[in-house]
Formats: sequence, structure tokens, C-alpha cells
Amino acid sequence: MAGFKLGVIRLGKAAGKIKYSLLDEQDVSLIRRYGFQAHVDMDRDGNGAKIYAYAYDLIKGKSSMQSLHNMLWEKYRGGIAPGFKVVHLNGITVDNRLDNLTLIPEDFPVDMVEEPSTKSREQSLYWLAVQQLHITPLQCQNPIEIQKHKFYDNNGHDVYLEEDSIYYECHYPPCTNMEKHIRQFSICGRCQQVRYCGTICQQQDWPVHKTYCIERPAVDSDTESLPDR
Repeated sequence: MAGFKLGVIRLGKAAGKIKYSLLDEQDVSLIRRYGFQAHVDMDRDGNGAKIYAYAYDLIKGKSSMQSLHNMLWEKYRGGIAPGFKVVHLNGITVDNRLDNLTLIPEDFPVDMVEEPSTKSREQSLYWLAVQQLHITPLQCQNPIEIQKHKFYDNNGHDVYLEEDSIYYECHYPPCTNMEKHIRQFSICGRCQQVRYCGTICQQQDWPVHKTYCIERPAVDSDTESLPDR
């Protein structure tokens, strides 16, 4: 990434880990006017969920919340016509560089546009940028904390879900793989707090995760079993 400049904005926690958004260098100045959050948008047809970056005017408050990719598209490309939507070409829905955004008809299958292979994912700018952030364990999460999960629909409205209805993203910070169905990813057998899309990501994350991975006590058969999420 030598000689290449971009912005990385911390969005906060979503789907089990801290999320970031990539921006073109020219858009970093938006932090002076806008606040940013990560929203988990549930698929209307029940086909999983995706994490998006949302922005709100610091003066107007969170009632002005809007998706960052739509805001940037309208800023540089103009309005979004009815029946169309903005999607992310590389499938990484928090990579909001303008070159990664495109406009497609609403009824066009998004998976034909937003489905990166594992190989391209690991070479993505998001993967490379987050790896260079030197995230500390405390920045990732506190596994002892009881987390409250908050989700949003496509209009930015709050949607509260039961614990057994939550989709998780792979806990390895650079990875953006998200569960397509509930309990798809494997949970850490030691702390039972984080989930991974595969053994490769779990092994990559272990040098950091092991410093705060606390083994959960065994449960006697006569006592209530622990939840599996």
C-alpha cells in the first residue's frame, strides 16, 4: 500500500466485533461534520444480514442517519433514481471508496455483484488496511461484557432480535465474511464468545484472541446447559 492513501473510520461494534469503513482520502474531512456507526441490515427475505456504514449530521442528530454509500454516491454521482440502488463491487459493504460503488436495478441479484472469492477478499484494501491498524484486544471486545445486539432494517429503523436470531461476522478483524444462516460459523470452544468462518481465520486471530480468551467453566449435567451462542 506504499504511496496509496485512504481513510479508515472507526464505526463501532456490530455483529460481534469492531467495524471500520474505508473512504477515499478526499472524504476523510467528513468526520468534522458527521458521526458514523455500523448498522446490521437484515435481508428482507431472511437470507442473512450485512453490515453497512451509516452517517448522521452532528448538528441535526441521529434523525438524519443515512447509509454512507448512498450519501457518497449522491455527492459525486448525483441522485439515485427510483428502482435503483448502490452496491459495493468487491462485496465488502464497508468499503466506501467511490471506485467500489456502482448503481444497479433494485431487482438485480446483488450476489452477482457483491460476492468476492476468498482469494480476492484476502487481497482487498479493507483486509490490508485493518491489518495495519494494530488493534489491541481491548479495542476488539470485552468477552465478559453482556452485549446488547441492535439491528437495523434498510430504512435505518431499529430492529431488536432475540439472541437465537442473530447473525455474526467472522471475528478476525480483516475478514468480512458473515453468516448466511444462524449458527453457521464455529464458536471458540474455550471462551464461547466469538465465531469464525473457518480455521484459517481462527488461527490468524489466535495471537490476539488468546490474551483475553477466558475458558468458560464446565456445566454439570444436572444444571442448566449453556447457550450455544
